Amino acid sequence: MKTFGYALLALFVSLCMSEGAARAGAARTTYPVVFAHGMGGFDNILGFDYWGDDYGTFVGDPCDEFLEVYCNGDIDSGQKAYVAQVQPFQSSEARGLDLANDIEGFMATAGASRVNLIGHSQGGIDIRKAARVLYERRGYTVVSQAVSISSPHRGSPVAKYILDLGPGVTSVISALADYYGDVVYQSGNDAYAGAKQLVYNDYSATDGLTTGMRDFNARYPVDTRYASRYASLMTAQDGLSVNPALYLLSNLLFDIDGDGYCVDDCDNDGAGGKGDGIRNEQDDDGLVGINSQQMGYRLRYTENLFALDSVTTDTNLGYVSNLNAPTSAQMTSMADVINQDHMDVIGVGPDTFDEMEFYAAIFNYIAALD
Repeated sequence: MKTFGYALLALFVSLCMSEGAARAGAARTTYPVVFAHGMGGFDNILGFDYWGDDYGTFVGDPCDEFLEVYCNGDIDSGQKAYVAQVQPFQSSEARGLDLANDIEGFMATAGASRVNLIGHSQGGIDIRKAARVLYERRGYTVVSQAVSISSPHRGSPVAKYILDLGPGVTSVISALADYYGDVVYQSGNDAYAGAKQLVYNDYSATDGLTTGMRDFNARYPVDTRYASRYASLMTAQDGLSVNPALYLLSNLLFDIDGDGYCVDDCDNDGAGGKGDGIRNEQDDDGLVGINSQQMGYRLRYTENLFALDSVTTDTNLGYVSNLNAPTSAQMTSMADVINQDHMDVIGVGPDTFDEMEFYAAIFNYIAALD
């Protein structure tokens, strides 16, 4: 009986070792990775840890301590990764400057001359401002790779919808955002400025400011002086599996319908492009349409059962260098879209999405190109 037990134990160990060998971890990036959060984020969002798995473990935390459990076992033990903190509710002009300041602090800590940036939602917009600021301060290309996830590079209809509800609603939202931001983080939050940032066109001609993504894209473009490489991961989901709050927003109030093509915002919904007239399809993630999300190269995320998940470049859809003028295919194609909603990819769950392996795959992609 003992012999049989030992045999089972040996078989179990052998299988574990075989799976470990087959599913090798991500390679370490040459330069540190800095994570840039979206609106309302940093430490947590809606009670969930931003950039964490369903249990609150930071996806960039390597297993570098003896018997460490709460860490990402899919990344290299020497991987350096940091989470930036900027104003939860502000324009990307303000947030991007804060981000650049944070990045310089991380660079000093790590002794690094360059960094890689991963930004989710508005964070994917902030990283473009930060990249330019760092270039102008230091006189060289500081950002190696800039990767956006679920980012409204050409605006979000949700932002315009909220603004269009008028002062009675926006003032309440601003008050809540100010209270939330000031109490949990620090003063200086401006939800109204944050919302105006995420509308494609300048929202108000009488406020003395030129806001919106069209102008921002012109000032902080996809430019190899500021980052050596730009890429984006896109999310969209339909059906009841989407986050309940996002499902109610998109199905009861309005449908983003984010996979139609036109130059600029020709249906005045707050985002570049237009709808194709078909509701309830996989063309948005509850907050951002797919016609708004591609920056630089479109990346393909592939889940692998017995090996590390992978992120690769889809060269078929080309490169979006002018963020205000993607092609029709780039604005309408559902190729490579990750079947998750806007919040799933940052650890707001519970859900079946493996955040640890997803970001390990991104690290591995970055490491191969660093």
